Amino acid sequence: MVFADSGACRERRGNAATAPPMALKVLVAGGPGAGKTTLVGSASEVGPLRAEDFLGGARLPYGRPGRMREAAEAEEADAHRATVAMDFGRITLSGRLTLCLLAAPGQECFRPLWEELVPGALGAVLLADIRRPRDCLGALDRLQRHAVPYAVAVNYSDGAGRPPKGAVRAALGLDATVPVLPCDVRDRGSVREVLASVVEHAMTAGAP
Repeated sequence: MVFADSGACRERRGNAATAPPMALKVLVAGGPGAGKTTLVGSASEVGPLRAEDFLGGARLPYGRPGRMREAAEAEEADAHRATVAMDFGRITLSGRLTLCLLAAPGQECFRPLWEELVPGALGAVLLADIRRPRDCLGALDRLQRHAVPYAVAVNYSDGAGRPPKGAVRAALGLDATVPVLPCDVRDRGSVREVLASVVEHAMTAGAP
């Protein structure tokens, strides 16, 4: 799939009436358990593609005696409990603008995968739980290091309250220009609002 880069998007936004359809890549980042998979599943117009769908069918060999067999069974059980490495979904924001969502893995062991995901990304959603702000600092550092425009979405789907934006900025050390938005990752409308804000912020951040 070919994605339009942010430069091409800025050139065409002034001539939207004649612009051809575009697919823009948006990353969904955050710590483990932040709600990335749920967000992509809520937003996507097609069944989200998950790495787990491919990994879940794998089986380790059986028939080894004693401790070796027990170790193999334990390893398989851990594999099935592991967080999905990556999710892919698609959402149409308008008749000509489609967002391709890629949920970047939160675990440190998948850190090298970021080098493959970042190129061509218009922007990113950084999911945060204000009760565990340190969980998303790794993803925040990588977004800043790769200069990817991002908005912070504070996930309150698990019953958490909505903290003041100032508290979120202070906890994460955010610049005043970074949008901070409430988000229920289970709700399609809430997710759409966040994604629209990410696109707007990314275009503004990249404007000359």
